Amino acid sequence: MTSAGATSPRPLVILISGTGSNMQAIVRAAQQRRWRERYRAEVAAVISNRPDAKGLAWAAEQGVPTAVVDHQAYPSREAFDEALAQAIARFDPHGRGLVILAGFMRILTPGFVQHHEGRIVNIHPSLLPAFPGLHTHRRAIEAGCRFAGATVHLVTAELDHGPILEQAVVPILPGDTPETLAARVLTQEHLIYPRAIERWLRDAGA
Repeated sequence: MTSAGATSPRPLVILISGTGSNMQAIVRAAQQRRWRERYRAEVAAVISNRPDAKGLAWAAEQGVPTAVVDHQAYPSREAFDEALAQAIARFDPHGRGLVILAGFMRILTPGFVQHHEGRIVNIHPSLLPAFPGLHTHRRAIEAGCRFAGATVHLVTAELDHGPILEQAVVPILPGDTPETLAARVLTQEHLIYPRAIERWLRDAGA
């Protein structure tokens, strides 16, 4: 007998902390490229750690369920991550889905990552393994790099060091500032993040 989990669409749960422009790109791609029909996968929810995250209203306008797990309401990272895992499980009760970090400004605990091992993806604004962490564009410019970019990778317990799924290269132009470079990199992020997720779904046999 086929279980309900195996026949229902594979849930994609997107985590945001702000506007969620990458979230918006993913939701649009899921609609335009018919992920539900092609891969039996759908954006099941958008969850934020900030009640005032602007992306929540946009997601609700698209008919995507939303939820808030306010990190300030919990005494520790572990307590927050446990509550976050419970919120995700409400939309992915069978543990088949993909957790997508889209501007989610929290460092996840090893326990959370282990619980969702192989099913968490992130996008980082550099060509990993170069420039993990913060202030990537400023660091690339100061280092005299000719190219910057973005990387989609699986999340592991080591920050910004998971297996790479997709990358985009963006030239650093004379006179670039961190802000101008960030804007061009973000344009590429909106292209490669949905593409990497679609490949993950295809390989996972969604």
